[in-house]
Amino acid sequence: MTNKKTDQTPKKSTPDNEGANYQVLARKYRPTNFSGLIGQDAMVRTLTNAFDAERLAHAFILSGVRGVGKTTTARIIAKALNCVGEDGNGKPTINPCGKCEMCLAIAEDRHLDVFEMDAASRTGVDDIRELIDAVRYKPVSARYKVYIIDEVHMLSRNAFNALLKTLEEPPEHVKFIFATTEIRKVPVTVLSRCQRFDLRRVNVETLIRHFAEIVEKEGALISEQGLALIARVSDGSVRDGQSLLDQIVTTGRREEKEIGEGDVREILGLADRERTFDLLEKVLKGEIEVALEIVQKDYINGSDPLSTLQDLAELVHWLTRIKVAPKTLEDLTVSESERSRGKDLSGKLSMANLGRAWQMIVKGLKEVQTSLTPIQAVEMILVRLAYLSDLPSPNDVIRNMEKYRDHPEGAVTPTNDQNKSTPSTLSSNTSGPRGLAFELEEQPEKQTLSNFKLNNFEQVIALLDDHDERILMADLVNNVHLVSFEPGKIEVCLAEAANPDTPKRLYSFLNSVMEERWSVSLATQGGNPTLREQKREEERALHVEIKQGSLMQSVMENFPGAEIETIRQIDDKDFTTPEEKKSGGEKIT
Repeated sequence: MTNKKTDQTPKKSTPDNEGANYQVLARKYRPTNFSGLIGQDAMVRTLTNAFDAERLAHAFILSGVRGVGKTTTARIIAKALNCVGEDGNGKPTINPCGKCEMCLAIAEDRHLDVFEMDAASRTGVDDIRELIDAVRYKPVSARYKVYIIDEVHMLSRNAFNALLKTLEEPPEHVKFIFATTEIRKVPVTVLSRCQRFDLRRVNVETLIRHFAEIVEKEGALISEQGLALIARVSDGSVRDGQSLLDQIVTTGRREEKEIGEGDVREILGLADRERTFDLLEKVLKGEIEVALEIVQKDYINGSDPLSTLQDLAELVHWLTRIKVAPKTLEDLTVSESERSRGKDLSGKLSMANLGRAWQMIVKGLKEVQTSLTPIQAVEMILVRLAYLSDLPSPNDVIRNMEKYRDHPEGAVTPTNDQNKSTPSTLSSNTSGPRGLAFELEEQPEKQTLSNFKLNNFEQVIALLDDHDERILMADLVNNVHLVSFEPGKIEVCLAEAANPDTPKRLYSFLNSVMEERWSVSLATQGGNPTLREQKREEERALHVEIKQGSLMQSVMENFPGAEIETIRQIDDKDFTTPEEKKSGGEKIT
């Protein structure tokens, strides 16, 4: 008999066997220990201390959005509880070896003492009773019996009630690990019996580094801007990002070229960020015909109308953040061109316009979701947005209400020099949309107040109110102590809650609207109480004065237990007798 030689050389990978052995990146790079779990440092630190101190809870509940590692963490905890080490004598450890029989069996989902149950498909009380009946038996080979219940919030009310007693006093050899994306749907009686961990969304920088490591191992080439885009679209979910990365890596390996940000957008069907900028600018400038052409072209190319509106909402939110928190522009995950364009555009839009645009877009999202023809709904929303400047602002409405209140006969006519939209101008405007009352290409110079003088700090507040600088005005009223005031110079001291940029913003505002030069200096201590504190002190003093008055003392005697709730100043014209009304409001002597 002749012995045939067996070839020990590894077989060359062919497309067929490569496809048969292929695993998606989300499974291939699933963490097997806590060192590979990204973005959850607080939870890992707490569990490490618990294992080191041998203070292990009998039940854990893990909550968080999809794809942040809840089920993965549950499996790692199961291995950490039952790992015996390579020598077979190990104790529970935060760093399972991954080589012992226990670790290998749990990783391959074949361990008899680790049960994983999907509560989305097994929601009834009978399923929980079956689990409870098995709890009292000791583990076959492991140190602990571990029950992992995924999407635990899907259990029925009776199922939760059946679990309560066992969950409160389980046998020493049993551990429960629950995972859920809807922590609010889990009864409080269950939460109180578990040690809770809230898994966070993974930040963009961490995701970029993680994706870069995967791309390098897979032998693909993706630019840093492309990886940043994938990380942003992932919205903090590692699994979602890995699934998107899978598509990009496949394309990159087959075409043998570096995949840029534009390629990523095309592959994933994402709208071009520059086109979103163009669309928003055209709408806000009132060029609605051009804006509708952009939307139609994107729709023909396969863009989802709802995604178009969501991109606009995201851009308006980002521009608003730039306006109130300039450090937003320091985010290096955003391209330089986007940061430059965002800074320019946010500077040309007021907070009032951004807020109204946001409200209209957000309300429009619901219309698009319920519309039979989403593209038509999006177009109508853009048309309304383009005509937004024709609508009166809340301040205009209040002013007009006050005018009509003071002149009930309707003799009030808005003046042209105010350049404000009022109900009387809405019906007569047929010249097309004017946008949000700003010109992007040519920003007009701000008019200065040449004959107006500021004599006290209260006048500064009133000036801010007239120019709709509500955020700065609120900060000055609530969180700024006035140290000194004289024409052309203000010295302030900031309270702890004040925005540190307030003096700089006040300086910029005053020198943009006033003809004379103003300086704003910052003191480290001292100053008068804030205007809010002064007003409260005045109200307290007025309250004491009125309460000690003879009239109020008489009221208190006749109505024991009565309290003063509101104090309102009443003008003489509010006290007109019927005879005075007949005589035109003149008092009869």
